[in-house]
Amino acid sequence: MHDMEPMSTARKVNLVAAFGLALGGIFGLAGTLVSQPHAQALLWAIDGSGLVMAAALLTMKYFRAGQDFVAAGFLVFAVAEGVLMSGTAGGPAASVPAFAAGVALWSLALLLISIPRQFATPVRLVGLVSAILFALIAARIFGGVQLLPTSSPLPFYAYPFLVLTFAGWIWELLRERH
Repeated sequence: MHDMEPMSTARKVNLVAAFGLALGGIFGLAGTLVSQPHAQALLWAIDGSGLVMAAALLTMKYFRAGQDFVAAGFLVFAVAEGVLMSGTAGGPAASVPAFAAGVALWSLALLLISIPRQFATPVRLVGLVSAILFALIAARIFGGVQLLPTSSPLPFYAYPFLVLTFAGWIWELLRERH
């Protein structure tokens, strides 16, 4: 029997970050689809916690790699998730101010991550679409429109673009060889 080579720290970071992104995508969409406020808050708390963890790890990963804009993007994404989580327990209507600030920061984070050529072009393009959609949502809310996190067409139809972005990041993290 051969001794298995221990998993590198970089590989562990990628796996844990991918897990956090997957939690965010799955539980975030699930929270959007349920109508019971307490279940929604719990799902979004799991979503946000996973995304904060992933974004913190990815901040360090890309900072160490000298990818300062991408690292800053993941740092802003972690801050955005913290802001979003601060309103989650209050329910959709009470969360609107935190939601507006959080999606404005999501937009900025997605731009910082998607403009540099760190990720594959399709992943970057979906990230840029997400950034534009969330900037529009934030602008509308700051302009006085009462949009809940579950409002349709936006933000409801913007979330799949965000989750596709997460899927692209996960794909790239899992295919990296260390």
